[in-house]
Amino acid sequence: MAGIGAVTRSTLRQQIADALRDEVLAGRLQPGQEFTVKEIAEQYGVSATPVREALVDLSAQGLLDAVQHRGFEVHAYSLGDYRAMIEARGLITDGLFRRLIDAEGKAVGEAPRHSLALGPIRRRGEEAARAATAGDLNILIGYDLRFWREVSALVGNPYLADFLHRLRVRSWVCAVQHLRGSTGLGDRLWSGHPRLVDALVHHDPVAAHAVVTDYHAHSLGLLGQPAE
Repeated sequence: MAGIGAVTRSTLRQQIADALRDEVLAGRLQPGQEFTVKEIAEQYGVSATPVREALVDLSAQGLLDAVQHRGFEVHAYSLGDYRAMIEARGLITDGLFRRLIDAEGKAVGEAPRHSLALGPIRRRGEEAARAATAGDLNILIGYDLRFWREVSALVGNPYLADFLHRLRVRSWVCAVQHLRGSTGLGDRLWSGHPRLVDALVHHDPVAAHAVVTDYHAHSLGLLGQPAE
């Protein structure tokens, strides 16, 4: 029974962490906003232990800061932070594409699972593109994170996939802090996910790199940070 209790608490801890992360991504928890373990526990109607563990997890991911004797607060990212995240994302995705596509322009091992996986990934990309065109930031973030998690999973390295996912969450948190309240996002959000899938389908690393380079330049421009 002790084992079942540990699993339940671990699951609750993850659920609370996911819920709070979504609150930050949605802009309902603002940069610098402070809260205590007790406040979050009362909000979700749970004990303090899984809440404290969830908040510590989010702090380790860079989304929250521990405030001595006061609790936690939402981390405030600068535009310089965002530029550094974009640079890191570019280095990681270039390595990812090199693993997926060999120097002769063919998928590594021509693994059938890659072709099968690209169908659902394309659908995710199309949903992300539709959300971007509609200016629906919340829906876009959800599909974009899932899209990239599934693309990175093709490499078969869970550590790489998890690292890129956490980095993308942080970059979205940073972007959200600067985009919330903006109008006319439907004309400004990047919607090129299907083009990246096309590049992967055609085993074209040059095209894949070009799509991601465009994405990163667009992301920097959206926040008023010209690409170098």
